[in-house]
Amino acid sequence: MKQTNLLVCKLFIGALFWLGSVLVNAEDPYMFYTWTVTYGTRSPLGVPQQVILINGQFPGPAIEAVTNNNIVVNLINKLDEPFLITWNGVKQRRTSWQDGVLGTNCPIQPNSNWTYQFQLKDQIGTYTYFASTSLHRASGAFGALNINQRSVITTPYPTPDGDFTLLVSDWFSNMTHKDLRKSLDAGSALPLPDALLINGVSKGLIFTGQQGKTYKFRVSNVGIATSINFRIQNHTMSLIEVEGAHTLQESYESLDVHVGQSMTVLVTLKASVRDYFIVASTRFTKPVLTTTASLRYQGSKNAAYGPLPIGPTYHIHWSMKQARTIRMNLTANAARPNPQGSFHYGTIPINRTLVLANAATLIYGKLRYTVNRISYINPTTPLKLADWYNISGVFDFKTIISTPTTGPAHIGTSVIDVELHEFVEIVFQNDERSIQSWHMDGTSAYAVG
Repeated sequence: MKQTNLLVCKLFIGALFWLGSVLVNAEDPYMFYTWTVTYGTRSPLGVPQQVILINGQFPGPAIEAVTNNNIVVNLINKLDEPFLITWNGVKQRRTSWQDGVLGTNCPIQPNSNWTYQFQLKDQIGTYTYFASTSLHRASGAFGALNINQRSVITTPYPTPDGDFTLLVSDWFSNMTHKDLRKSLDAGSALPLPDALLINGVSKGLIFTGQQGKTYKFRVSNVGIATSINFRIQNHTMSLIEVEGAHTLQESYESLDVHVGQSMTVLVTLKASVRDYFIVASTRFTKPVLTTTASLRYQGSKNAAYGPLPIGPTYHIHWSMKQARTIRMNLTANAARPNPQGSFHYGTIPINRTLVLANAATLIYGKLRYTVNRISYINPTTPLKLADWYNISGVFDFKTIISTPTTGPAHIGTSVIDVELHEFVEIVFQNDERSIQSWHMDGTSAYAVG
């Protein structure tokens, strides 16, 4: 009897070891998509106009994923010009050629396809995807990319009772992306948009929840040039995450969300049962443009009414002060059970400082934007191929230098070299009369001043 029990015990332990090895070696799940990009007609401002659709949708299909999922998107381009989509905020660890920007990807030619394949490795949070070529984003071709935490990883906030995604975009009613390109090429500045949209519409959008419940709102600015302020009538918002990093949970009446930025807030429905305005308005523009949606309490018989909650308008300092209140929660975990931050950032040895100054200028009669006097152009050979195969003459590290200098601006393929594991301090210098948004592609950065 003892021998039998011992044998069963050995078999059981052996089975556990086998099961454990299978689980350890199991590959993370794959999510497969086939997307067809076409032109179509929609009426976001009540007048029919041409937009860019993905699988007939505007905005495009949402990707609801989990940390470490593998994403496979077969994208078929049915437009009349080359096209690329970039995955905003995805770090593309060891897959930078899937990033979907010129230089790392060849553009997808008309009536052809490209299959993106990448892993959402060790990431959580609210992100977006959008077209990276030829101002296509001004006509649509954007969507949500939400990365949820694995069930075995706790969150530094209670599990919400629901999840809403809001994509806010600036919109031009009388100009397509081709018209905007022609205007810029003629030396004109980008015009002010005609309106703001939330999820592709200017009015009538409703988000429904139950009184007493708490909901997660994922808010992203997918516009091309306009910062926005977001707020909900008679409700406060608790900020919990900014672009993949959990934050200290401060309460806000309204939040500025700049171009390309995503924020996640918790909202508890504590008010009386009716509808309330959800408001997005432009920042730093004259006139101020406003669009609304509705937060509907289940059982509501009253549409939203009353004055819209007041938000900031032109004041840059207000936005800067608010940005200083956003702090990373250093002790909370993110995609892994260990803390997402450290208390030792102040002791990091800075290996190098880059000072990047942006400016607008005319080069060969076209309005161009420069960094340290260089206006970037894509070489005929993509940078990634030139780097991988060591092809000379495509780019060098002397075209652009790491600090601004005086002199005329010119066109070039500007590439800055840094070392692996190097800690780099980057100073952004903007002498223009407009707000600039910089995107550090595939990189986490910490604002220190």
